[in-house]
Amino acid sequence: MSHPDCRLNLGTARGVSSVVGPCGVGASPGDKKSKNKSTRGKKKSIFENYMSKEDVSEGLKRGTLIQGVLRINPKKFHEAFIPSPDGDRDIFIDGVVARNRALNGDLVVVKLLPQEQWKAVTPESGDKETEGSCDSDLPEELCGSRILLPSPKGHNDSPDVIVEAQIDGSDSEDGHGNAQNVLVDGVKKLSFCVHEKGRDERTSVAQGTSALHEKSLQRSAKVVYIVEKKHSRAATGFLKLLADKNSELFRKYALFSPSDHRVPRIYVPLKDCPQDFVTRPKDYANTLFICRIVDWKEDSNFALGQLAKSLGQAGEIEPETEGILTEYGVDFSDFSSDVLECLPQGSPWTIPPEEFSKRRDLRKDCIFTIDPSTARDLDDALSCKPLPDGDIYEVGVHIADVSYFVPEGSALDHVAAQRATSVYLVQKVVPMLPRALCEELCSLNPMTDKLTFSVIWTLTLEGKILSEWFGRTVIRSCTKLSYEHAQSMIESPTEKIPQEELPPISPEHTAEEVHQAVLSLHRIAKELRKQRFLDGALRLDQLKLAFTLDHETGLPQGCHVYEYRDSNKLVEEFMLLANMAVAHRIYRAFPERALLRRHPPPQTKMLKDLVEFCDQMGLSMDFSSAGALNESLTKIFGDDKYSLARKEVLTNMCSRPMQMALYFCSGELQEEAQFRHYALNVPLYTHFTSPIRRFPDIVVHRLLAAALGYGELPAVEPSVLQKQADHCNDRRMASKRVHELSTSLFFAVLVKESGPLESEAMVLGVLNQAFDVLVLRYGVQKRIYCNALPLRSHHFQKVGKKPLLTLVWDPEDMEQEPVQQVVTIFSLVEVVLRAEATALKYSATLRRPGAEGLLGPPDQEGCVDHDHDQDQDHSEED
Repeated sequence: MSHPDCRLNLGTARGVSSVVGPCGVGASPGDKKSKNKSTRGKKKSIFENYMSKEDVSEGLKRGTLIQGVLRINPKKFHEAFIPSPDGDRDIFIDGVVARNRALNGDLVVVKLLPQEQWKAVTPESGDKETEGSCDSDLPEELCGSRILLPSPKGHNDSPDVIVEAQIDGSDSEDGHGNAQNVLVDGVKKLSFCVHEKGRDERTSVAQGTSALHEKSLQRSAKVVYIVEKKHSRAATGFLKLLADKNSELFRKYALFSPSDHRVPRIYVPLKDCPQDFVTRPKDYANTLFICRIVDWKEDSNFALGQLAKSLGQAGEIEPETEGILTEYGVDFSDFSSDVLECLPQGSPWTIPPEEFSKRRDLRKDCIFTIDPSTARDLDDALSCKPLPDGDIYEVGVHIADVSYFVPEGSALDHVAAQRATSVYLVQKVVPMLPRALCEELCSLNPMTDKLTFSVIWTLTLEGKILSEWFGRTVIRSCTKLSYEHAQSMIESPTEKIPQEELPPISPEHTAEEVHQAVLSLHRIAKELRKQRFLDGALRLDQLKLAFTLDHETGLPQGCHVYEYRDSNKLVEEFMLLANMAVAHRIYRAFPERALLRRHPPPQTKMLKDLVEFCDQMGLSMDFSSAGALNESLTKIFGDDKYSLARKEVLTNMCSRPMQMALYFCSGELQEEAQFRHYALNVPLYTHFTSPIRRFPDIVVHRLLAAALGYGELPAVEPSVLQKQADHCNDRRMASKRVHELSTSLFFAVLVKESGPLESEAMVLGVLNQAFDVLVLRYGVQKRIYCNALPLRSHHFQKVGKKPLLTLVWDPEDMEQEPVQQVVTIFSLVEVVLRAEATALKYSATLRRPGAEGLLGPPDQEGCVDHDHDQDQDHSEED
């Protein structure tokens, strides 16, 4: 993986001097070697001093300052944004100087710049990649299908569409950064040519939602205070020697160049570097290191850091994976002896006799799990038995009673609260709790007595709830069904499934009894689902990628888009039902201290842009509510191949304005209307069903136990509970990003190992020298650049508001005429994905019109293998 030497000076804030001082950390202000005369002999601050805490507090109260989470564009890393408090267009922060040493994800306070320094936004310059939420910000309740994950059971917060490996950081239309090298103080630096207002003639409908309104101004700001440094301050990257061997800095420091271009370049002391680095720097050109930022002064262009460790060769899965985990602050260390001592000692552990007197004994009931075939941490089970009164059933959701094994205030409780979530990579999981809990003590393994927390309903086959019961229980699962087993039962309602095709079933129950329970659950789930969408719920089903891995090397052998089937939907409906029921129960008991989960409505500005786009494209879409949007997506397209592809693209566009779902404490929000969950269209929702992998579920279990009189209400003030909720939100987002990057890594390696890969793709957006596509076979998005194609010419134009890019292909035979190809949004094209110089970088090009078709069905390419050994969880949980 090669990286340009210069990455830090990526532009300046409008109205802020672009002069940068030479004084790197450790350099004296009067460094006689300095080549920058304007700053010789004095320290010139590059960054403004931060405001005082008191002034910031006063400014926030008066409304002269604005607080928000900083989001740096991963492709145009001189651009950053914070959300507007009123849901309007994001506030723009232009350049490193205006960011004032804040890093991606930090909670910052900004001050608006004078209006004459605001960013001019026109239809020609509005690039939607710079605004709004990422795909992976979508709440799990909004997404239909799941990325498959490795054993143990892959409960994960997956991206909705896998993000490509964005290694080069370039997002220009021609595929090259508009940059020039500048030598300052003996170190190469990068400065961007900033367009004058209104001069950038690029046209973008990236992701299909360009700003179609007339030229307007976007508020611009500068960072004046960092409330919380949420970025880990750790980065993976490469060591380089400084450019000027004669400078004093050269004898003290090496330059650390992060792989993530949003992180500044860092001076690291040479004493931290390998002993022979100075004499043999080329030996380390492809070695991946981890560096931690320890300081960044006002007068320093670069941060100061400490080299933490050498990871290994760049492009290899395990070094890259460790780097990802470290960058996002994931604790993947072994659990300490203090933590392990909290677990029941001695094996095998059995339920204490007194526990049976405190719980409802359900061990004789026909209860079973439905999970991926390789799952080992089974935290939910289902039951369904007919009652004598006609078509009335008793349905139970039984969740592992993890809180029984995690005493409040213990070392185990502390580490679970800090980790907050299990983190799922393509090839492994970083668990929130020790494996002895996840896979043995709490896992609802078949034919073993287990402690559970249950929600049991009496309901009709039409899904009408007649009564509900909450309580601690003991169960004995009779079998471990896979999704494939349950799907076979659903698809063969009258046929007996051969015994050899089923897992072992306890002798107290029969295969026919389990089969009938699955069929009844499926029938009720269909009614619940139908009613849920009639009541206004929204689903944005997007393509999900699953990998097959080589058992020996761990390398990806193939991948496929996961199919979300009735068996998945069955489990999902009852998990949703349980979560909603528990939310109402704990809020009724503790209106000031309930831990709930809300989903704000879409960002208004981005939604408005999407409405305008759909109007211009002649798409009859109703965005007035979640239910209306869901109905539009359901009805607008047919079921032919082209229509389904268009639906994938439009669904992707609709995901853009969506906001994150958030945990919160009910006592910390003023208005109950803010509690609502937009996608589910319900007033109250929480997470109860996955306590093995999510800490909020453990908290909810404790609240429910207190509400039912099992114990005291946890002694936590609402403000403290809100801080815990905030931490869980942060860690949940980090886990999403980690999975996203892990998926990108594996897909890039797959392209290198198995490529080139070919697929049909549909155009998402059109620029004047490039266009974006959704690659349908793999669910990835990629930009295709005109200068990477053998074209005689290309021409951009607008027909009304619709962007068109006409490609004129060089003929393969000189006697033939050039072939024209018109590319616009919803065009169906054929693309080829090819690896570039490193395993982490791949490009997309267009197949020449008239060339031979695609290579054939996926299994002929060796790129798809449905006999995977990876896991996926109920989509409700992601």
